[in-house]
Amino acid sequence: MAETTPSWNRGRVQVYTGDGKGKTTAAFGLALRAAGRGLKVFVAQFAKGRESGEVLAAERFADLITVSRFGKNTFIRGEPDHRDRDEAQRGMRIVRDILAEGAYPLVILDEINIATHYGLVSVEDLLDAIERRARNVEVVLTGRNADPRVLAVADLVTDMRAVKHYFTQETPAREGIEE
Repeated sequence: MAETTPSWNRGRVQVYTGDGKGKTTAAFGLALRAAGRGLKVFVAQFAKGRESGEVLAAERFADLITVSRFGKNTFIRGEPDHRDRDEAQRGMRIVRDILAEGAYPLVILDEINIATHYGLVSVEDLLDAIERRARNVEVVLTGRNADPRVLAVADLVTDMRAVKHYFTQETPAREGIEE
């Protein structure tokens, strides 16, 4: 069967990593852009279970943006426990199918780099799911500590670097700005 997706329009792999702020927000900005053009978006949040401004905004586009959370209500502090692993594994099974089906032209795996860093999901499973995705699917991977093997397969890598941030002054997160 002949390839129907032109090479210039194939799905690519994007990575937003680094110790700076804005990785998730950048990915949700892309989700908003895609939804604005009528594309369906699936967002899988790994290691995150709590509400955020990005998720609340995405709910306003529920006909195009689906957000599923695979984590507890608190972000991982210290070492992950069995619940963190169970949730991440459940998420990876769902994501594998979604990537292969191709019904969502944009799939965002938010904090997947953290999930692989902590061993909640193996890098090999992630790379296999990316390799087996439908040709039209754009994949965005966010989170600190992106594995070098993930960076190697990426078409775009953005390293968010912390230069200056008022969090160092112990300023709490503000609703609508940081969360």
